[in-house]
Amino acid sequence: MDNDKAMNLSRLGLRAGDGSDPLITGISVDSRQVRDGHLFAALPGSASHGGEFIQYALRQGAAAILTDRQGAEIAAAELAASSAALVVAEDPRAALAGAAALWFETQPETVVAVTGTSGKTSVTTFTRQIWQALGLKAINLGTMGVQGDFTAKLAHTTPEPVTLHRVLSEAAAAGVTHAAMEASSHGLDQRRLDGVRVAAGAFTNFSQDHLDYHHDFDSYFAAKALLFNHILEPGAAAVICTDDARGREAAQIARDRGLRLLTYGRDEGCDLRILSQRYDATGQELRFSLNGQTHLIRLNLIGGFQAENVLCAAGLCIATGADPQRVISALPGLTTVRGRMELAAQRRNGAAVFVDYAHKPGAVIAALQSLRPHVMGRIIAIVGAGGDRDRGKRPLMGEAARQHADVVYVTDDNPRTEDPAAIRAEVMAGAGQDATEVGDRAEAILRAVDALEPGDALLIMGKGHETGQIIGSDVFPFDDAEQASVAVAALDGTI
Repeated sequence: MDNDKAMNLSRLGLRAGDGSDPLITGISVDSRQVRDGHLFAALPGSASHGGEFIQYALRQGAAAILTDRQGAEIAAAELAASSAALVVAEDPRAALAGAAALWFETQPETVVAVTGTSGKTSVTTFTRQIWQALGLKAINLGTMGVQGDFTAKLAHTTPEPVTLHRVLSEAAAAGVTHAAMEASSHGLDQRRLDGVRVAAGAFTNFSQDHLDYHHDFDSYFAAKALLFNHILEPGAAAVICTDDARGREAAQIARDRGLRLLTYGRDEGCDLRILSQRYDATGQELRFSLNGQTHLIRLNLIGGFQAENVLCAAGLCIATGADPQRVISALPGLTTVRGRMELAAQRRNGAAVFVDYAHKPGAVIAALQSLRPHVMGRIIAIVGAGGDRDRGKRPLMGEAARQHADVVYVTDDNPRTEDPAAIRAEVMAGAGQDATEVGDRAEAILRAVDALEPGDALLIMGKGHETGQIIGSDVFPFDDAEQASVAVAALDGTI
């Protein structure tokens, strides 16, 4: 944050209860980062309330505190003894987002946001790649950090507002004009996107995930729908897959809100419609229509689901002003996201090993079904489930692998603080008695690679691009693609 920058609290859209208007020199959501003159946002959390840290922020020299009634009550004594301005907001997250937008002021001229259970990373990456192919300076930000013509690391898919607006401002200062960002359900629910000027939003699909946070499907969908009924202003664009009921519901929300709607999918009425696909070992041919005009292109992408992701990205570019023909011409040059149906290694006998981030039942089914047309022999699947997350999906993960793969290995994902064996047992309950349980993930990969025969393919699911495995509170180096390469090299004698 610029150490020379300062503005009054009122310029951040905030008003203190006592009418004071101190000069603010920065905004912090971590009390350890507070410096003299900072505004400290003490937000409610799932484990604790930020109000517990107000006392530390005041000691660090905070000039103002933004919180809710509960936070103010927690730190009542410390606040009473302090001269810091106190802003009590009904929704402090939204207030923080607005303040961060006013503090950082700038962002790329065109920002699009993508929500949905699966496909967000691929869609934002493809959108960025299309823009770059058109000669525009572009980035995508989300699970993989910030990539493109400006790079940075991110701790969350959708960062908290201070980080998000800082990154967007820095990207704009670096000359970036176009940004595609992932809009997670957590980020939308916690108002992290408030204050971002979003020109278009996309909805990819909807299936079970994050029920440990949202508790039920309706709450989960309601969080995603915030992109269309809250973030996007009337006249902005909405690019929505209408192949399922929730997508059609999102499309109706967009219509009711006065958004410009562009639909995609397989249904006859879609503006961007998939007509047919033909698969081979390294990619696919895609026949689709745009507003009734038919096109045929080749995509160097594994997995039938990638057609939906590509058309969503194309729709976002077209909806924000790009020439449709130039967008279509750019599609054959798209490259896969690391850890998304990524070809990690290939055995001497021709069998291929793929790595994919699928860590939800629907994503497992989609990945395996999409790989099937590319494979002449058997599909061998490695599956697991993360600890300290939605337990309800674990047997569903195993069942999805059992139903759509020929051979299944169940192993550890990121067990975190749970008993790994207990997690595997829940996955095995769905995977069935023919599945093989191997706790050590590296051993599971080695054994699965060893089982590959000519024409087979191995799909390692769950961690994708991740380069660490979380066991307890520790993160140990682990890369599925790297482990696959090592296993192939060892078994084929090329080490």
